[in-house]
Amino acid sequence: MSARGAPSIWWWAFGYFACYVPYTVLTKALTSGLVETGGKPVGGIEILPPSVIAAVVTLILFLLATGWWRKARTVSLGGLSVPRPGNLQILSGLCSSGIIATTTLSYTFTGVSIVFVMLLMRGGVLVMAPIVDRLTGRHVRWFSWSGLVLSLSALVVAFAFDPKRGGDLTLLCAIDIAFYLGFYFVRLSLMSRLAKSSEPGANLRYFVEEGLVSAPALLILLVLGALLLGGDVGAQLRAGFTTFWDRPVVLEALALGALSQGTGICGGLIFLDVRENTFCVPVNRASSVLAGLFASLWLSTVLGHKTVPNNELAGAALIIAAIGFLTIPPAMQKRRAKQVAARTAAAAAT
Repeated sequence: MSARGAPSIWWWAFGYFACYVPYTVLTKALTSGLVETGGKPVGGIEILPPSVIAAVVTLILFLLATGWWRKARTVSLGGLSVPRPGNLQILSGLCSSGIIATTTLSYTFTGVSIVFVMLLMRGGVLVMAPIVDRLTGRHVRWFSWSGLVLSLSALVVAFAFDPKRGGDLTLLCAIDIAFYLGFYFVRLSLMSRLAKSSEPGANLRYFVEEGLVSAPALLILLVLGALLLGGDVGAQLRAGFTTFWDRPVVLEALALGALSQGTGICGGLIFLDVRENTFCVPVNRASSVLAGLFASLWLSTVLGHKTVPNNELAGAALIIAAIGFLTIPPAMQKRRAKQVAARTAAAAAT
């Protein structure tokens, strides 16, 4: 989005935080049996169909309310003008679908705390930001590398000072996180090459075209999985489309999906800010790490879930320190540049 006339990136960051806290709490509560679900806790895969249905509806309502749906490119089919995202926008949308699914699944694994998973996922994307900037030809400044070191330190602290915590990271959880980071790498690379423009129309077009693919594509994949897959995965998907709707937590699951889409909307608009990834990614990650801490405190104090280990709190503190390195120096540089420009203009006027 352009710096002029568009909402500040910090408003999108606040929206991300405001959606992420209840989204995380609802996901953990429904899948961990912290609330009455009408039987056994909701399965991590079972929760996907109702939540993704709600996400699709939320996206449609958002695009209609803002009028942004008109920004997408169109083709004529049978006399009708229908949206036609570009091929790379389709790829980015599919990666966004993967991010939605892997994020929701990451909070359903038993024995792994929210903050620990968030450190791995958010720290990984922070590490990725200067790498993507370098690969796409953007200048990486000194404070980006400082933030990288602090992010890596956070991961070391999370692993090294609690031997049992490493054992809690199951193979499935590790695979989920690996896919999450892979999807983000492709998505950020495409955004850096195709969007993040000073022209608001270009960024909005990318945002809308990616959004028209992401949640709907995931819903289609879930339908196909329910029809074609066997075993526990197929059974959970079928339950998500059928017997889940008899549970007393349907509204909670739909709210979870709407909030998930809210984080996707605000997060996408943060990433599409014209500034480099080493600025935008920390803004996004700051919101999610703080949201994870708030959600963990909510779960422990209100719902009796286990408290956050000290090593994970220390890791989160290092992530926040990394965010400070990555955001404060750019702000100071921008201020100095404005002062120099003002002095130059004043000298020219005299």
